[in-house]
Amino acid sequence: MNHQKFAEEWIRAWNSHDLENILSHYAEDVAVTTPMITLATGGKESTLKGKEAVREYWRKALDRFPDLHFELIRSTMGVNSVALFYRSIMDKHAVEVMFFDDEGKINKMHAHYD
Repeated sequence: MNHQKFAEEWIRAWNSHDLENILSHYAEDVAVTTPMITLATGGKESTLKGKEAVREYWRKALDRFPDLHFELIRSTMGVNSVALFYRSIMDKHAVEVMFFDDEGKINKMHAHYD
């Protein structure tokens, strides 16, 4: 996998605001962990499991942030994983570490924000 190409495609998908295009990068059994989930659930949860739960959460996020725009700063590659460093919503810096299944879909993702 070319991590830079993947990073550019992932950023482009998010900037398109096309939820199905965004979700095309993720496995059905994906687990997404992010402090933004903690904020959205009032501290009740930090991880969403399954593409349908993630779809609903991201649908609300895209509605809430209609001007969402990510700017890739750097990508790095690991073992069956990539880490993307980018400028996120509210001018925050984000690092997302994404792990891939055997089909090349993201099955686990952890986000970090400043």
